[in-house]
Amino acid sequence: MPDRTHDFGHYGARGTRGSEAAARVLDSLAGGIASPVTSRRGLLARLRYLTRSSAGRTALEEAGVTVTDRTLKAWLAGRRTPNKANLAGIDTAYQTLRRHNVARYLLRRLNADGGTRVEIHPLDQSQVPAPHQRVLEYRRLNIRTWDTIIEAWSRANAQALDTAWIDQMVNLGSQWGKYEYVSSVGFAA
Repeated sequence: MPDRTHDFGHYGARGTRGSEAAARVLDSLAGGIASPVTSRRGLLARLRYLTRSSAGRTALEEAGVTVTDRTLKAWLAGRRTPNKANLAGIDTAYQTLRRHNVARYLLRRLNADGGTRVEIHPLDQSQVPAPHQRVLEYRRLNIRTWDTIIEAWSRANAQALDTAWIDQMVNLGSQWGKYEYVSSVGFAA
């Protein structure tokens, strides 16, 4: 079995870790507010989502946004605007709470009917000298249990997500190491 890649890009290959690409797909499946937090609409939508429950307040505190109720009301009314650090914290808190809230739905959706097919697009080798290029092909894999992947994604734990993703990539066979880094992945969900 191949070992994990330690010096990715040494010869000019380009791509991202498969787990990062999977996290982007899961984020898009989770949906959410499309307007950026810097716009008035995006800020208000995030604040309403976060102030509806005690879990939202907790997420704000964990993201480092510790303001009074009076300040929150002023932000919601448009009389004041959060500084850059608070805007980043509000966005982080929103993403954290959104992931937590949709994790069960995504788990049911991805585990349904025996799992979900994943399409793996190999990394970009256009800048790699010919003697160092690998023979890579587009691959498909059916992931039957998404529990550990969704759990790591919902907690935003990149290391656990990478480990869970690699545990599934091993099912590609002895060449799974070629697909640790990819140009993109897609889910048939």
